[in-house]
Amino acid sequence: MLGLKLATDPRWALLVQQDLAIILTDHAYCEQKAASNAISLILAYPQLPDLVSAMAEIAQEEMDHFARVHTLLCARGYTLGPDRKDPYVNELLSFVRKGHSKTIQLTDRLCFAAMIEARSCERFRILSEHLPDAELSAFYRELMASEAGHYTTFIRLARQYGEGVDVRWPEWLDYEASVIARYGVGATMHG
Repeated sequence: MLGLKLATDPRWALLVQQDLAIILTDHAYCEQKAASNAISLILAYPQLPDLVSAMAEIAQEEMDHFARVHTLLCARGYTLGPDRKDPYVNELLSFVRKGHSKTIQLTDRLCFAAMIEARSCERFRILSEHLPDAELSAFYRELMASEAGHYTTFIRLARQYGEGVDVRWPEWLDYEASVIARYGVGATMHG
């Protein structure tokens, strides 16, 4: 379903297990940023009713996920800690076309969001299968389904409101594969 061109090395899950505080903090901030991205799409495209409705729902879900991750952090005796830059996301953001029509820019913003959701879905699957903590494993299995739903929403909206998605999405998949090939060596969500 996701069409990712390069799978995450399962050894990434071993890195994550070595410091749950880092992955949970990083994950919490990823959820917050996903909510912010959905809100920014509402602000940029308020005239698109289906997009506004879908982004409002996604923003609420992502903030709920943030709160739940924060609860998991606290339950394990950790604190949220500082936000870190996400080089993977920044590299993907550089692939968004600028200086084009609003429709082209919307297409890429929706593909960008879909790409992150697709990779997060895949990473959550790995965590659900490899974390020895039963509560975290079940949590990531649940979030995997949520991220898959967000991915399909972003792709659907790109096809509904965008332009050239059937050509552009494969370009995104190829680009993301070249980016993710350099990651998977750190204990962060996209590390």
